[in-house]
Amino acid sequence: MAGLRVGQGVLRRKPIETIEEAEETEAHGEHLTRTLGLWQLTAIGVGGIIGAGIFSLAGTIANGVAGPAVLVSFLIAGVASAAAAFSYAEFAGLIPRAGSAYTYGYAVLGEIGGWFIGWDLLLEYTAIVAVVAIGISGYINFLLGELDAELPKWMLGAPGTGAGHHFDLFAAVLCLLIAYLLTMGIKNAARFETIVVGLKILVVLLVVAIGFFHIKSSNYTPFFPFGISGAFTGAATVFFAVFGYDAMSTAAEESKDAQRHMPKAILYSLAISMVLYVLACLVLTGMQNYKHIDPKSGFSTAFKSVGLGGVADVIAVGAIIGIMTVMFTFMLGVTRVWFAMSRDGLLPKWFAHTHPTRHVPTRVTWIVGIASAAIAGLVPIGEAAELTNIGILLAFAVVCTAVIVLRYKRPDLPRSFRCPGVPVVPGIGVLASIWLITYLAWQTWVRFAVWFVIGLAVYFCYSYKHSELAHADARGIPRG
Repeated sequence: MAGLRVGQGVLRRKPIETIEEAEETEAHGEHLTRTLGLWQLTAIGVGGIIGAGIFSLAGTIANGVAGPAVLVSFLIAGVASAAAAFSYAEFAGLIPRAGSAYTYGYAVLGEIGGWFIGWDLLLEYTAIVAVVAIGISGYINFLLGELDAELPKWMLGAPGTGAGHHFDLFAAVLCLLIAYLLTMGIKNAARFETIVVGLKILVVLLVVAIGFFHIKSSNYTPFFPFGISGAFTGAATVFFAVFGYDAMSTAAEESKDAQRHMPKAILYSLAISMVLYVLACLVLTGMQNYKHIDPKSGFSTAFKSVGLGGVADVIAVGAIIGIMTVMFTFMLGVTRVWFAMSRDGLLPKWFAHTHPTRHVPTRVTWIVGIASAAIAGLVPIGEAAELTNIGILLAFAVVCTAVIVLRYKRPDLPRSFRCPGVPVVPGIGVLASIWLITYLAWQTWVRFAVWFVIGLAVYFCYSYKHSELAHADARGIPRG
């Protein structure tokens, strides 16, 4: 009987009908403030999607994996990502609450399912912040080198990344800077993000507009130098450059009209980003033969090759500014997932504390900022990057599956947006996620297994007994 009760307990679900109760009554009055409009949300989404994908990853894939067919790689990844985006859009309109995939999983698949999605995202999003910070630090070091600035070697990289390197100071400081920005209140932080995203888009458009006049059609031949398989292999890699809307969706509770705006913002951000990716890839592979594209700074070297060194410097600065928005979006995401889990009682309520006037979770924001700074400062980028993949792909698969399940179980629920082509479209999202997971290294699976076991221990030692639903069951309060 005890085993049966435990089995029923881990599958208890948050009723969707009651999931929008007043924030003031939850977690002893801790709540977020709805201040974000449609275009602020879209900017956060674009900020999370466009970053290293354009400024470095496109060159890497073009040079050694797909050639000019890097364009096809982005299109394939975009289609797979769109399948998941439609699913996220349906849930964002149906359950406009903080937590994104964690909250959706909790409502549809039960407490244990929601717990593990949230637990995975805590690690994945934090690691992404650190990885992006390390990448920006590399650009900063490059620019300082161009200025002949002499800096102590100990502060230029993590241990093992170079002679005399002990700590990546720039990367760590960037993490703390983003954390500080997020503690200033979502309205001010989102305003900053919108401005920076606007500048980033202008830089990309500048690259496209100027580069268009230096395209040589001969550079597109052969279009598939590594075969069709090269384009698909490239798609598996660049897929990680075409999500970000998932982290943005964690801010649903801070949207003024989440049921209408969140689905639109998710789809708008992906559409805008894909158009810019396609245009940028056409220019990059048209300006320079894929064999000569620099894998690390493709656009900068491409413009230098045609005598436009000044534009190359602008691109380098734009890359630093643009990639910072990715840090903003994912740190926002991890803090909102953590806040939601704590408010639900799966983690200590202490973490759900919000600032009395700014109404943002300052405690978890600083914890994430310090944790990501430590990873960025002490862990080489390759090892840190291995932490960023599997959890997000699993979250995508779970959300797409949950859309199918809920559409058949609860067709009566009012949906402000409906994922088209159910079950085919979300099914594509599930298959794409599983397919991409097969490309991950075994070391990634080992790290995931360790984190999974730790999460299992935390859940059964603390979360199972302290969740809000467990307290409701103990008091005999019905959940539906």
